[in-house]
Amino acid sequence: MTLKERFLKYISVYTTSDETSNTTPSTDRQLDLAEILRKELAGIGADDVTVDQGYVYAYIKASPEMVDRKPLAFISHMDTAPDFNGRDVHPQIIEDYDGGDVRLEGSGDLLSVRDFPDLAALKGQTLITTDGTSLLGADDKAGLAEIITAAEGVLSEGALHGDIYIVFTPDEEIGRGSDKLSFERCRAEYGFTVDGDYEGEVAYENFNAASADIRIGGKNVHPGEAKDIMKNAASIAAEFDSLIPEAERPEHTSGREGFYYLTDISGNCEAAKLSYIIRDHDSDRFSRRKHYIEKITDVLNAKYGKGTVTLSIRDQYQNMIEIMKDHMDIVGRAEDAIRSVGLEPVSRPVRGGTDGAMLSFKGLPCPNLGTGGYGFHGPYEHCTLEAMEREVGIIKYLMTHPL
Repeated sequence: MTLKERFLKYISVYTTSDETSNTTPSTDRQLDLAEILRKELAGIGADDVTVDQGYVYAYIKASPEMVDRKPLAFISHMDTAPDFNGRDVHPQIIEDYDGGDVRLEGSGDLLSVRDFPDLAALKGQTLITTDGTSLLGADDKAGLAEIITAAEGVLSEGALHGDIYIVFTPDEEIGRGSDKLSFERCRAEYGFTVDGDYEGEVAYENFNAASADIRIGGKNVHPGEAKDIMKNAASIAAEFDSLIPEAERPEHTSGREGFYYLTDISGNCEAAKLSYIIRDHDSDRFSRRKHYIEKITDVLNAKYGKGTVTLSIRDQYQNMIEIMKDHMDIVGRAEDAIRSVGLEPVSRPVRGGTDGAMLSFKGLPCPNLGTGGYGFHGPYEHCTLEAMEREVGIIKYLMTHPL
């Protein structure tokens, strides 16, 4: 099976995760893809292939000449983000792309060079987009396809390699991808998540992340008799959000600037709720952001009565730079791999998170490699086949040049 065939097969499987679920995986549909991946890994000659709690594990034993090298892992996730429709993906495949705007035929929307300037550099390649009615799923099914294709190449070519562990996780998009990963099944000493965007990227810095859920209780009476009695929860919710600095929202930030992102708001006079995610690369600023949300809660409770607003903040992951700063040899090896396919390494602070961030804090230092995809989590997601092929070459180099 070719890389292209694998990728198109994987994106056809509906695997959106569900943050409201308490099960692992959060959706049974992720198990459909897990079973496909299990069969493919066994088919290419990997050992100890199994699915456990929605996690797919495989092992490739080191060549005798490389048993003294450090075992390494390659990790990608199976779920797609719940931010946008992930069902019934209809990819558009454009060979010899001309570098211009692309009409998404399902929705009529335009994938424009103005909004996505990376498109101009993809001229002449095989561009794969959505039709506008769903996300594409390159995040992270490109990573899945690249890892399996690279492993298949190493095995079929008889290349010398170290001990290789492969792990495909569920629920990364809702912050739980590493929660139940078994270190008994993955005995690597270092690893790489293949979950970034730009080809040639190796990232070792990401957001600190938390979620904040706010519940507001109101008091509903007839509006004609409401004076000094009614407490409108929906209005209080709007007031809560109005206290978030406008300049510190995702649409006004970039680089290492953090933000508050209102992901959901609903309610009526009787009850309302808001959900935010809180992000910042700097740990001190991150702590101040969480404290600011607490301060808004206190201010509104003082104004409307104790217990009107309740707040729950949950830390999700930390900036892996705190761990990776002591393991820059791993980054150096990734940079060698990137140069081996004719690219110059790119390192940028990730404005998101990866399983690798959490795994790094669990003792598995794990920077993130690009996949060759762009515009994740929405209808403008796109990638190129050629970039994915170069990523396969990067992974093969790392498999055959372990530390």
